[in-house]
Amino acid sequence: MKRTNWVPEILYEETAEGESSSLPFVMVPHDEEMPNLLYIFESKDTGRFEPNSEGNPVPVYEWDLHQYADMVVLKNKLEPHIYDKVRLALGLEKLAEATQKGIAATERIRNNLEQ
Repeated sequence: MKRTNWVPEILYEETAEGESSSLPFVMVPHDEEMPNLLYIFESKDTGRFEPNSEGNPVPVYEWDLHQYADMVVLKNKLEPHIYDKVRLALGLEKLAEATQKGIAATERIRNNLEQ
């Protein structure tokens, strides 16, 4: 994968009424690729305040760095039983179980559309 200075920006689609979608997206330029790993800081208000340079109180935040991996990359690179361990650790079902449920859900949708 080539290395450039492109930085992915996480965006949320917004309706005309100003409501944001809960599913974000990244606009990837045509000559770039989606990163395999995203680093995102979690910022949490502590409820405490400290004085700034002028002596005015400003809120104190805790910052924790998180890493989010592309599940497709993990699926392609890991042995199936290891990939299932990762899925279970994330609160997901094993891939075969999730696939069967997805097939059943798709079939129910098709049946409802046909009626």
